[in-house]
Amino acid sequence: MKVGVVTFPGSLDDQDALRAVRLTGAEAVALWHAHDRLHGVDAVILPGGFSYGDYLRCGAIARFAPVMTAVAAAAEQGMPVLGICNGFQVLCEAHLLPGALTRNAGRTFICREQRLRVETQDTVWTNQFSRGDEISIVVKSGEGSYQASAETLRRLEEQDQVVVRYLGNPNGSAADIAGITNARGNVVGLMPHPEHNVEQLTGPSVDGRRFFESLYAFLAVTR
Repeated sequence: MKVGVVTFPGSLDDQDALRAVRLTGAEAVALWHAHDRLHGVDAVILPGGFSYGDYLRCGAIARFAPVMTAVAAAAEQGMPVLGICNGFQVLCEAHLLPGALTRNAGRTFICREQRLRVETQDTVWTNQFSRGDEISIVVKSGEGSYQASAETLRRLEEQDQVVVRYLGNPNGSAADIAGITNARGNVVGLMPHPEHNVEQLTGPSVDGRRFFESLYAFLAVTR
């Protein structure tokens, strides 16, 4: 199994994501923002960081990178795509996910361990969880407050597209939303960072491993 991780100018956690892929049992493939090919990967991760310096809006420039044309086309065909933090912002800017990520309530950068509740296991990236699982994942962002129209929020709830919620909302996100999925379940955006929670040495838990293991379980029966 090959999992590609995109590096944009200003990416911060691309190497962490590549390492997490390797530690959890897949082949990690580095993808460059200026290339419009995905080099045969089975899934793509858009990592955290500050793509293009977060000028204009977080993710607003990265969405026009050549690689995103390939990512969007592959996602439309069902390829698993995970956007983490800045990657979530890119997915929203690219209209692969609805809504937007805005400045945290209190206008402060937050970096801490965060309790979450899993709201659905019906995605490529969460099928190894059970609904209602409480997990601990690192969150670190300044623009992590998820916002959407009332109609979009209603649709996300009704169609089971809220993936995880904050237990103790750190940033003012609407409905405590920490991550969402598209209707098909192959594209997921998370503000928390599962790649930082894959081994005891570097994280407060290993709860992040199950996001990667969910992907591999899906690929094992669909490739």
